[in-house]
Amino acid sequence: MTLLGESNATPGGFTSYRSSFATGAAGAPAHFHTRATELFFVLGGSLRVLVGEEVNTLNQGDFLTVPPHTPHAFAAAPGAEADVLFVFTPGLPRFDYLRLLGRVMRGEADPKEIAESAERFDNHYVDSPVWRAELGQG
Repeated sequence: MTLLGESNATPGGFTSYRSSFATGAAGAPAHFHTRATELFFVLGGSLRVLVGEEVNTLNQGDFLTVPPHTPHAFAAAPGAEADVLFVFTPGLPRFDYLRLLGRVMRGEADPKEIAESAERFDNHYVDSPVWRAELGQG
């Protein structure tokens, strides 16, 4: 993950980062944002994405907008890598959330810190039977 830029100093600011996913790698579980619209631009490879109750595959050059309150999830498509540019607007200091995710993945922080930060970072996890089925988790 490469943190590119964030600005919440002006109305309509943004947060932007780029993520590369190894073949078949997990991305984010089902979640939604209450204040931000999330934009996806696939720079390379293929990304499997849940939006609401529908799962689609985005390929290189595809663009997706996910409005607030819309459950979504993503992962590299089966058998594919993915390189994706993410943009959130309006912006808020989301880089601290991304850094927290990294610490949790490395075992340096407790996963419950993610749940405790939901309001601060506008990232609310939800259950999605559709996404669980897509991942083969029943």
